[in-house]
Amino acid sequence: MDSFGGGLGAHGEVCGAMIGGLAVIGLKFGRPQPGKRSDMKMWKYSSIFMKRFKEEVTDGKTLCRDIAGVDWRDQSQVRKFDEGDKFRSCQTLTGKTARIIGELLERSLME
Repeated sequence: MDSFGGGLGAHGEVCGAMIGGLAVIGLKFGRPQPGKRSDMKMWKYSSIFMKRFKEEVTDGKTLCRDIAGVDWRDQSQVRKFDEGDKFRSCQTLTGKTARIIGELLERSLME
């Protein structure tokens, strides 16, 4: 899962924490076997997760380069990111994302 970092392999694309959250939802509610249907809760919880992620974690942003403010192709920016507060901000973002996923999984158990 480390390759999700930096916006999917350090390309600045979609936030790896967001993709990781959706991966968890897919693993929980996706197709149990090839040829079977996904649990409809997958779509419900994916939608709730995305809404909350954008509202509570990233102010509507989904791209790593916009969230972190880093051009991952520029090694000097990457070094500054690794050594500064931006790195800690991403750790916080990941924690908030995990909290949302945990809450959604707990909620699903009550349904």
